[in-house]
Amino acid sequence: MTRIFAEPDAFVADALRGFAAVHRDEIALVDGGVVRAEPLDAGRVAVLIGGGSGHYPAFAGFVGRGLAAGAVCGNIFTSPSTAQAVRVAHAADAGGGVLFTYGRYAGDVIHFGEAERRLRAEGVDARTVLITDDVASSPPDARDERRGIAGILCVFHVAGAAADRGDTIDEVERLAAHANSRTRSHGVAFAGCTLPGATHPLFHVPEGQMSIGLGIHGEPGVRDVPLQSAPELAVTLAEPLLAERPEGCSRAAVVLNGLGSVKYEELFVLFGYVADHLESQGIEIVEPECGEFVTSLDMAGVSLTMLWLDDELEELWRAPAASPAFRKGETAAGGRPAQRPTPQPPTGTVSAPESGREPRPSTPASRRAAATARRLLEAARDAIAVEAEHLGELDAVAGDGDHGIGMLRGLNAAVDAAEALGDAVGVRELLETAGDAWSETAGGTSGALWGSGLAELGRALGDPEQFRPEDAAAAVSAACTRIAELGGAAPGDKTMLDAMVPFQRALAAQLDSGADLASALAIAAGAAAEGAAATSGMLPRRGRATPLAERSLGHPDPGATSFRIIVDTVAGIASAGKVEE
Repeated sequence: MTRIFAEPDAFVADALRGFAAVHRDEIALVDGGVVRAEPLDAGRVAVLIGGGSGHYPAFAGFVGRGLAAGAVCGNIFTSPSTAQAVRVAHAADAGGGVLFTYGRYAGDVIHFGEAERRLRAEGVDARTVLITDDVASSPPDARDERRGIAGILCVFHVAGAAADRGDTIDEVERLAAHANSRTRSHGVAFAGCTLPGATHPLFHVPEGQMSIGLGIHGEPGVRDVPLQSAPELAVTLAEPLLAERPEGCSRAAVVLNGLGSVKYEELFVLFGYVADHLESQGIEIVEPECGEFVTSLDMAGVSLTMLWLDDELEELWRAPAASPAFRKGETAAGGRPAQRPTPQPPTGTVSAPESGREPRPSTPASRRAAATARRLLEAARDAIAVEAEHLGELDAVAGDGDHGIGMLRGLNAAVDAAEALGDAVGVRELLETAGDAWSETAGGTSGALWGSGLAELGRALGDPEQFRPEDAAAAVSAACTRIAELGGAAPGDKTMLDAMVPFQRALAAQLDSGADLASALAIAAGAAAEGAAATSGMLPRRGRATPLAERSLGHPDPGATSFRIIVDTVAGIASAGKVEE
């Protein structure tokens, strides 16, 4: 259990503040994460890593020589926002290009991908290498669909060492991708982890059992088996990695990783048996590592990683590294770190719109619609607050259990941003600002989708002289299309679209038939409820729940459920006559 915190929502910002204070000679805190205290030499590639917090030393602990130039740090088990990634990239960029590299998780792919596009639009040569080392998350023929776990350390070091020796971005990108293609990991859990402020773990492993194939965000494993002795566990962890051994390869970097509450002595016991087994299979172990590298808060568990080496990868794996949490070899003594600008607000916070700024020009109708939108956002926040714990429980069935917390965090940010704008703004500006705040604060896949959808809703509504009911249907359709494009999902994938698409279609059909807006919203909300309920019989085909698809059968999708809650709330307010026609 995570026992030391001030406020659960401030946990990440507080932890980063303390981390930067301890390592001020190596690390500088910037808005969105951390960067090296000593800037890169001009023309060097900036390797940027990141993801959700709760995994220390990943990600901030791996910022330093021979590793990353900066880390983008999201909330607990939640991908950082696009804006965070862009800000950290600006702070770390030395003119040689930016390489993002991170584990393949849907929210990270969305946010970092958008950051890459924005940087390219600014003229920065930005690229991405996804890390896909977890053998339990997809079969070998779908290796590109795997998630990233402790093997990220191997890719980070290879890429960072190549960048620090002066390789071009083409070469750094190639070597990072090559390292990923030869990195495999496999893990087990003995007990779940507990989020700050929570009273129970995200999942439980049955007494006397261990869960094979865990995820570092607290996702449970793919199957439970009886506890094994250290020699047996060594074989269980290693065999799937040996099964994907490149032909003719006999050398490997080996990393035994503790996930939070397995003590070092236990790890050393296990490593001895891992080494015995690998050596019996003719494997030469090159500069092994044993300790905590990618944790999951207080999870009891371990993972084994093997980077199958060739000559160029071995040279980079053996290269020196110096960061707060990972050091190897001899590193040249550095000069005094250059002074950086005063740190910006800690990650996880959103700057409110400047008070007194001039709002965009808008029509009286748009300003009335903005007032209605503000009331609806507040009502949605209150409705989700009531259901947040239940949404988290739904998410924990096959995910990491943070959906309710993330939804509430995003809605709080959206409401705060909308209120800070005042009464003189139109509905487009209000919803775009609220959507950006939602995405920035909530992070994760859900934050990206809801934030982008809300902003698209505002853009589609615009600022006309008069609103018609069919304008609402067109705006919902635009938001639905944007969410589908961004998330890559379709109806039937067990996502929020399974509730949103029926809602959009029913709303348009009712308005086309001449129904008033309140009646149309009520019927559309019923269609959303039916769609959300139908997800209980679906197997997920997108997102973190995919590796644990069978576990989610019989449970509705949390994203579809949260959409149903919100539109039901909106329909109820409309029925009470509080929505502008």
